[in-house]
Amino acid sequence: MRVNIYTLDGGIKDQVELPKVFKYSYRPDLIKEAVRIFQLNRVQPHGVDPMAGMRRVAESLGPGHGISKMVPRIGNTTRGAIIPNTRGGRAGHPPLVEKVWKRKLNKKVRRFAKYSALSMTANKVMVRQRGHKFNLELTLPVIIEDKFEELSKAKEVVEVLKKIGLYDDIERASEKKIRGGRGKMRGRRYKRKKSILFVVKNKEKVEKGLRNLPGVDIVTPRELNAELLAPGTHAGRLTVFTEGALEEIRRWEA
Repeated sequence: MRVNIYTLDGGIKDQVELPKVFKYSYRPDLIKEAVRIFQLNRVQPHGVDPMAGMRRVAESLGPGHGISKMVPRIGNTTRGAIIPNTRGGRAGHPPLVEKVWKRKLNKKVRRFAKYSALSMTANKVMVRQRGHKFNLELTLPVIIEDKFEELSKAKEVVEVLKKIGLYDDIERASEKKIRGGRGKMRGRRYKRKKSILFVVKNKEKVEKGLRNLPGVDIVTPRELNAELLAPGTHAGRLTVFTEGALEEIRRWEA
């Protein structure tokens, strides 16, 4: 499949044949497994205080009081304590720091998941279903000339994205949503959508111009994985490659 190479002015410079890895079949089961394992391997072990709910003096009143003799009670009152079904008692099955969150993933499965997610970046239907907004006349994935890697200012990058027809997706991701639940109190009050994934050969300069755009990720081909290509296990992320990055991917084993 041939796609266009776009200039910084939004024009078409040339056409190029996509590498073989873009022809892999769609395997949502492998993508989901790989992304889930990436997420699990980032979890910080957590647990509760072993003495939580146990710092009370309580004992059963025994039989003959018309109430449960199995519940420890405070002093000479009938208020229960310590056990899980009482107010302020310990948790029934609390999380433990000893729990092992790490998971292993077969090398071939990880590679196939990455290639499968990569091939879906060229599928316009999948990218649209994911909610991305872009000029429908563009060929996917979007390939930009290597001069893009020399841009180091956000203003210059935004101007290029507007000319090509990709800036609508940046605006879509700029809308914040307040998270539901307790997470609002724990440093993650807002949720923001994922936007464009930029794959460049050298990100030293262009990263400075891209890093403050909402929902954007900037990586080299070596750093690509299934989670970046299919956030939340949903394949079809809007992806931009530079010419040099595409040629590096072409050398991968397919």
